Amino acid sequence: MKKGRHIFVGDVHGMSEALRSLLEELKPVEGDELVFVGDLLDKGPDSVGVVGMVRELSEDGPFEVVLVEGNHEDKHRRYRRNLSVRPAVAAEQAERSPALAAISEALSPEDVAFLDSAVLFHRVLDHGMLVVHGGIPGDMLEFPATVEEVAALTGKAKRRASLLLRTRFVSAEGGEFLKLGAADPGDPFWAEAYDGRFGHVVFGHEPFMSGPGLFPNATGVDTGAVSGGSLTALVVQASGEQAFVSVPTRPESAK
Repeated sequence: MKKGRHIFVGDVHGMSEALRSLLEELKPVEGDELVFVGDLLDKGPDSVGVVGMVRELSEDGPFEVVLVEGNHEDKHRRYRRNLSVRPAVAAEQAERSPALAAISEALSPEDVAFLDSAVLFHRVLDHGMLVVHGGIPGDMLEFPATVEEVAALTGKAKRRASLLLRTRFVSAEGGEFLKLGAADPGDPFWAEAYDGRFGHVVFGHEPFMSGPGLFPNATGVDTGAVSGGSLTALVVQASGEQAFVSVPTRPESAK
């Protein structure tokens, strides 16, 4: 089969109308690979519709669909697990985030199975690219070889791998992950310091309202769809030629 395009879609966050418009612009065809960088859910008006749309694409489309796990998919997965094993913790989660329970209840079993199929990272070997939702801590010196290897991790190693979902700022001194709000003025955004050791990274998580985040060794494709920005895809042709496709959005109340 002829090799097609690699299409990387930024954080959708429940913006189903924008996603539908973007797909109409992209017109994915057989041989293409459609990679979502995570955070299909939450904040926007139609999380359930977005999940269903992407799931149906994965089931019915003549192209491959990959969902990279975002911190919001991770939050929902932990909530579903806690409902069974730690209901008191699940109740606390729902109290802090009322939409969490409502969205979870509205998802079909097929939607849940699709969300559970999300991977922590995705490699595009043809172009030396790596897709993660958040970022790469500067003190990460080795990267998992396969997603199966990640699935087998436990304890500290598993928590360490989960930083790929959440990394924004890192320590200026050692490159360590910094929690939200813990960065000092001299601590860089991770992509500013990333040296390309694991390939060119395509990521979401951090919204760039004026257009894609362009760094020497990384590209941010979250352009603030749920905040009145745009929904953006990075399109990489088989030849390596790259272009961005964006559709405008407007802020809407979450459902």
